[in-house]
Amino acid sequence: MTTRPRGRAIAQPLLRSLTAPLTCILLLAYPFPAAALDTGDTPAPVTGNATWFDALGSPYGGCGLPQDELDSPHFVALNVYNTPGDYNFYPRPLTGDNLSKMGMWNNGHNCGRWIRVKVGDYCTGVNDGAPNQPFCRNGSWVADEYNGATLDMIIADSCGDSNAWCRDDPYHIDLAHASLNQFARDGVLVRDMDPDHWNNRQLEWEFIEAPNYSGDIKIGFLAGSSPWWTAVAVSHLANGIHGVEYYSEGRWTDAELDGDMGQAFLVEPLVEGETDYEIRVRDVDDELIHDGRVYKFSLPSSCSPQCGPAYLQVPYSTAKEPTSIEAGTCTATYETAKSWPGGFVGTVTVTATGTTVKGWTVNWTLADGQSINSSWNGTLSTSGSTVTVRNATWNGTLKAGATAEFGFVGNGEPSAPELTCAPG
Repeated sequence: MTTRPRGRAIAQPLLRSLTAPLTCILLLAYPFPAAALDTGDTPAPVTGNATWFDALGSPYGGCGLPQDELDSPHFVALNVYNTPGDYNFYPRPLTGDNLSKMGMWNNGHNCGRWIRVKVGDYCTGVNDGAPNQPFCRNGSWVADEYNGATLDMIIADSCGDSNAWCRDDPYHIDLAHASLNQFARDGVLVRDMDPDHWNNRQLEWEFIEAPNYSGDIKIGFLAGSSPWWTAVAVSHLANGIHGVEYYSEGRWTDAELDGDMGQAFLVEPLVEGETDYEIRVRDVDDELIHDGRVYKFSLPSSCSPQCGPAYLQVPYSTAKEPTSIEAGTCTATYETAKSWPGGFVGTVTVTATGTTVKGWTVNWTLADGQSINSSWNGTLSTSGSTVTVRNATWNGTLKAGATAEFGFVGNGEPSAPELTCAPG
């Protein structure tokens, strides 16, 4: 069975072809109505047919990690859809009415979790995953000497193909081909199950926490990351990942998933346009890991103008609290640029202080006999003798220390007004 490349941030990933033995389960034949799945857990082990595929696509598997960055060489794909008898494709991630079609992939939210897989019965008939056909037709399921062998595997990819494996069997899993002969029973490897004793067997599986877990998470930038668009992949988790929060402009914000790649998130820097980042991570129970530990890291200089490698792991430091950031403020200074009898030109320079200012407003009071004739580089309005100038669409966002200038033509004698500047 071959794989095709899988690209980052593609809503409908390319699909693996089905030209070699696969695997899957359903003890009964289609048709059945789709039943809502508990996609977050398996309270007891579940049974599904199993297939195999050779490798994750390039550069990433469905979870947003390259294969060589996985915590284990033993990995699986879960079904994107739960649509028995319906082999159409639906936009990913699933939203709205399509949420009822959710498979165990869970829009990527089961990425990075571990499952314990146990070998089940062998099919003596035809078990090819053909659409609208029963599994193991013209045969039966039998136990043999391989039953009970187990292997712990990590969820790294998704199965959304238009075949019975990925649509009709809710608990189908797609396994790394190289893992099939790595199952063990009583401490002894089962080395000859594939290919002669495979035939897309039934496998029993359930979610588990990462076996023998130690250390802390790994963080890496994905290709194309820059201060203006940043994608990070978070891996090496004890109990999967359900969310990332980033700290920016003095507040925590929920990060958006990169498509349905469940370990890749779009984050923003501490200050807009800069290169320092701080995040917190939530596990599959939606709990902040390590009591809300804050992970602090920076975009490397090699990522200028953007990151080239598919994945670039970075070091980080940790803290209990995010960095204290001075709130963005602004100042405004006035200058008479030109004057003549009965009129003048005034210019005002707005300067951002603290952190980035996203929008600014300047106010002052006209002196007796003054009025405004015209203005530029801002939206000016008056109410009685009070003048208000708001930023234009193109000069409202100012990094700390950056400036914007607007001007106006006034009637009357020039004076030095007392200006006030407020962000927002």
